Amino acid sequence: MDFDTLRERALAYREDLLARKEKIAPAEFGWYPYDTMANILHLDALLSGPRRSVFDSIAGGRVADIGAADGDFGFFLESELGCQVDLIDNAPTNFNGLRGARRLVEELSSSTRVHEIDLDSQFDLPAEHYHAVFFLGLLYHLKNPFYVLEALSARADLCFVSTRIAQLAPDHQTRLKDQPVAYLLDPREANNDATNFWIFSETGLRRLFDRTGWDVLDFVTVGCTEGSDPAAQDRDERAFALLHSKAAAGR
Repeated sequence: MDFDTLRERALAYREDLLARKEKIAPAEFGWYPYDTMANILHLDALLSGPRRSVFDSIAGGRVADIGAADGDFGFFLESELGCQVDLIDNAPTNFNGLRGARRLVEELSSSTRVHEIDLDSQFDLPAEHYHAVFFLGLLYHLKNPFYVLEALSARADLCFVSTRIAQLAPDHQTRLKDQPVAYLLDPREANNDATNFWIFSETGLRRLFDRTGWDVLDFVTVGCTEGSDPAAQDRDERAFALLHSKAAAGR
């Protein structure tokens, strides 16, 4: 399936699922309020050349949707590509304690499995091997991103990842972009959210990928691509990357 077709199917699935959620339970139920399916648009901007067909390589395979919220994207992969899906999130920090994901498993008669896993612990993954993991918007919420990415590279062939990055320190004088660094946020510094931790520079993020066992196949940034900083809402820059595990050839 070409990516243009996949994107259109994803957007149609988003509308159908939103309507179904409203029918299952009103907004007061506590559905995750952000549009996770919109990530398909960022993946559209990310993927280039032969990677436009990368979803063909994971069709029917096992995938993990990590930091899954209500699991919308994972349910789409199951429905449209026949993937075997593990939804992984930490109930205490999930928006509705994973009630949304579990409710959808029942309502959709899905074989998707929901797993409560704290990635800030010495965790273990549900499966020995994944064709791909989707790790979108989660990295900067982790205390130990090095450990998590290294653990994923040992089990997964591909990783779709996104995270916030910064070009400047909050003083807007210190340039971070070309240095392999990360900025550690104060608990209330970014969106008053104490679960925000490490904001990498682009150079630091690329080095992190390399040192945790990944090769970068595609990379793009969106949002504030000039003068981004780690904390200000109007200076939010996001990096999206498709990674390939260096260990995949030996599996």
